Amino acid sequence: MKKKILLTVSLLTVMFLVSGCMMVSGSRLESMFGTGNNTNSNSNTASSSSDGMVTITKAEYDYLNSLTKFSELEEIYETVQEYFYFGADNQKMLEYAAKGLMAGMDDPYSFYYSPEEFAQMQEDDEGKYVGIGVLILTDNKSGTCTISRVFKGSPAEEAGVMRGDILYKVGEDLFVNAETINEAVSIMRGEPGTKVDVTFLRKEEEITFNIERREVQTNQVESAIIEPGIGYIAMYQFAGEAEKEFTNALNELLEQGAKSLIIDLRDNTGGWVEQARVIGDLFMDKGELCYLVDKNGMEEHSYPTYDGKTEIPITILVNEMTASSSEILTGALRDCANATVVGTKTFGKGIVQAVLDVGNSGAGFQLTILEYFTPKGSKVHEIGITPDIIVERPEDDPGTYDFADLEKDIQLKKALEVAKEKLQTP
Repeated sequence: MKKKILLTVSLLTVMFLVSGCMMVSGSRLESMFGTGNNTNSNSNTASSSSDGMVTITKAEYDYLNSLTKFSELEEIYETVQEYFYFGADNQKMLEYAAKGLMAGMDDPYSFYYSPEEFAQMQEDDEGKYVGIGVLILTDNKSGTCTISRVFKGSPAEEAGVMRGDILYKVGEDLFVNAETINEAVSIMRGEPGTKVDVTFLRKEEEITFNIERREVQTNQVESAIIEPGIGYIAMYQFAGEAEKEFTNALNELLEQGAKSLIIDLRDNTGGWVEQARVIGDLFMDKGELCYLVDKNGMEEHSYPTYDGKTEIPITILVNEMTASSSEILTGALRDCANATVVGTKTFGKGIVQAVLDVGNSGAGFQLTILEYFTPKGSKVHEIGITPDIIVERPEDDPGTYDFADLEKDIQLKKALEVAKEKLQTP
């Protein structure tokens, strides 16, 4: 059965919510791995002899043997149907079986989407939804869910939610962590005009807001001339029409006299790879944004860049939550556009997931299948990208400053110094 396939390289980021991911179309994955109809003469496949015996590889044997385990699930299912005193929700049982199957791989980036979650993921990428208007970063290690952005004009901003707040509780009794974030999202979404109680931790103090749900239109880019000749573009996600927003912002800054550019990718956890390629191509000549390697060590080169770059010196701001496609763009521009990287070491997520639909109920799942490397071959996964100039934020700095805040944001201040130096360098 042919499936619709997307590729993603992202942290678990929820935007009321946007699930940040890097994706490509199914046709691209088919070009990488084929549709299953091609024959590889070097592969170990089953063969038969004249006496009717069939020879298979050990890998095929192990796979067939593992399938017998599914009979145990069937036995449990049938026994529940016949004897369970309270009666079972069959659909819920099957959904949790699928979740458990994916959880058994011990990979936080491979998981099952219920039909509701899959639809929500697709809706979030469009950049319009009914919710409270925040972007949340979920740390799979600590389990904490932190507000990384409050959208301008959103119900959350009006209520007083701030960047850096930790999402603690939704409603009266749902305590929020990495495992319950999807349920929290479902509760915070709803009908426009209705309200929801949301509790945050701010410097260990619990703060509860009664927030109205409204339609929120998200933008992925903000830009400004922050000093004469210095353009600044903050990019929050590779989603929606981010590449068009970025291109428009760049053109406007150039028209306003920008001669040196700061690209802020802090807290940007990923998005569509094609958008990252388009943005990288603005500043790169013929080459590639990155290359991919599968589990057999086979390389795939499918993100080309072309001649005709914009001639402008680049400074990139990153931090510990800069991840996935943001790291790809950062690595590519440092390798191929002489970009200077400022901030703290990036997250280090250099693996790629396929996103597939499954069955006919609208469900889906995400599976790690590839690793990516920068154009010059630098590994990113579990290593990250170390900035050329390291600037740590003070421990008492919550990072809740506004866009382009040159007074409080010491990392941006340093990036500005670097951008000005580049402007003066022949």
